[in-house]
Amino acid sequence: MSTLTVRIDEGMERELNQLAARRGMSRSDVVRDILRRRLAVERFWELRRKLVPYAEAAGYFTDEDIFRDFS
Repeated sequence: MSTLTVRIDEGMERELNQLAARRGMSRSDVVRDILRRRLAVERFWELRRKLVPYAEAAGYFTDEDIFRDFS
């Protein structure tokens, strides 16, 4: 495991401390969890950007188009 130093303002630090206390977690655990979730969202959007042209070429333009054929 490596260490990353991040500078945050006082307001963000206060929110982080409150969130960590509410969850019963360390600040590091909270930050790792938030970062893990954000990275997953970024991977999702990157994959979506790559796949949309193929979906559109196959006639899928909306969620309803997909649900119609795959539900």
